[in-house]
Amino acid sequence: MDRRLCLITGASAGIGAEFALQYAALGWDLALTARREDRLTELADELQNKHGNKVICIAQDLARANSADKIITTLSEQGRHVDALVNNAGYGLPGTFFNTSWKSQADFIRVLYTAPIELAHKVLPGMAERGYGRIINVASLAGYAAGSAGHTLYASVKSGMIKFSESLNAECEALGHADIYCTALCPGFTYSEFHDVNGTRDSMNKMSKRMWMEAGPVVKAGIDAVNRGQSVVVPGMVNKTIASLTRILPEPLGRAMVSAQSKRYRRLD
Repeated sequence: MDRRLCLITGASAGIGAEFALQYAALGWDLALTARREDRLTELADELQNKHGNKVICIAQDLARANSADKIITTLSEQGRHVDALVNNAGYGLPGTFFNTSWKSQADFIRVLYTAPIELAHKVLPGMAERGYGRIINVASLAGYAAGSAGHTLYASVKSGMIKFSESLNAECEALGHADIYCTALCPGFTYSEFHDVNGTRDSMNKMSKRMWMEAGPVVKAGIDAVNRGQSVVVPGMVNKTIASLTRILPEPLGRAMVSAQSKRYRRLD
C-alpha cells in the first residue's frame, strides 16, 4: 500500500498494456481499465506473478458519462489514490463524418477527449495535496498534421490533447506544483491492434517499415518525458522529422500532402 499507483486506461492491449508492463517493472502498483475484463485479468496475473505488484482491474466503458466517477470510486473504496494517470484509451472511427451516426461521433469524443480530461481533473487535487503527480496523455503525430477526409475528428481531438497537456503542464508550474507534470505523447504508426479494429490493417501493411515503431520505445519515451517535466514528446526520428516539417511547410502544401497520403490509409466507405 505504500507503493505509488498508476491508473492506465485502454490497458488491455497495445500501448496501454506496454505502459502496464513498464510501470510494473519500475515497481508501481497498477489500476488497469478497459472494456475487456478477461484481457485485463490475464495481464494482471502476468504482472503480479512477475513483479509482485498489486493490480486492480476495472472493467469500464469510457463512453459512458459516469465512467470516470466509477473508476475513482472503485479505487477510493480500496483505499488507493492515483499518483500517475495514463490516458491511453482510444480508437479510430472508420468512415466519414457523413456516413457515421452522431452517437458514434459523440462516443468517440467522450472516450478520446472528454473522459481523459475529466479523469485528469478528478485526480489533480489529490496529486497537489501529496505534492506528486504524473499525467501522460497519449495523443498522436496526427495532431500536428493537417486534417483529411476520413477519421474526421481524430486529428482535431489529438491536437486538442496536445494543447491541453501543454497548458496543464504550464499551469502546474505556474501554481508552484513543482513535482506534478503532464505530457502529451505523440506516437506515429505503432504496432498494436489499432488498425485491426478500424479495418485499415491491409493498407497499413503496405507502408514502409521505417514508418513503424514498437510499443516499447514509444512508452519509454513517454515515461521519461513526463518524469523530466517535458510537456510534449514525439518518439522516433522519423516522427520527429515529420512533426518538424508540419511546422515549416506552407499550409496549402501540407494539406495537399496529407490529402494525397490519406487516400492510402483512410477508409471513406
